[in-house]
Amino acid sequence: MIKIVKADAKADIEELMSIRLEMLRIVNGMSDTECFDETLVSCSREYFLNGNQTTVLAKDEGRVIGCASISYITVMPTYDHPTGKRAHLMNVYTNIAYRRQGIAGKMIRLLIDEAKKLGCTEISLDATKEGKPLYENLGFTANDAGMIMELKVRWLI
Repeated sequence: MIKIVKADAKADIEELMSIRLEMLRIVNGMSDTECFDETLVSCSREYFLNGNQTTVLAKDEGRVIGCASISYITVMPTYDHPTGKRAHLMNVYTNIAYRRQGIAGKMIRLLIDEAKKLGCTEISLDATKEGKPLYENLGFTANDAGMIMELKVRWLI
């Protein structure tokens, strides 16, 4: 029986990191022997422990088989977004053996409800080609109104 649970960062940190790194290996076409950059690992751990976020885990008899996270930000309130509270959905992943069973949808719905409770007026996300139909079925729509500038940060470690 698959259970979707809200993660407790301190208690679940090793499971959170394990499923996060599993997801990153899959989406980036990495082998099991390739190592991750230490900055990525330490910043991911810090995000789970201290970030303004909610993460849910999908578990099958105690084994983590999926995850999804939502980060919260507050910007200056606007007419359309009077609270200024917004959210960004990310890190949505289900182990390949468990896909097409509605698990990702259940995780996302839980996070949408959480964002609503916190007063968020918008949820953004970056969809992969494979994930786009899922998000559309949940009510997300394509938006090309924004612009972005990527800032390259050089880490000194």
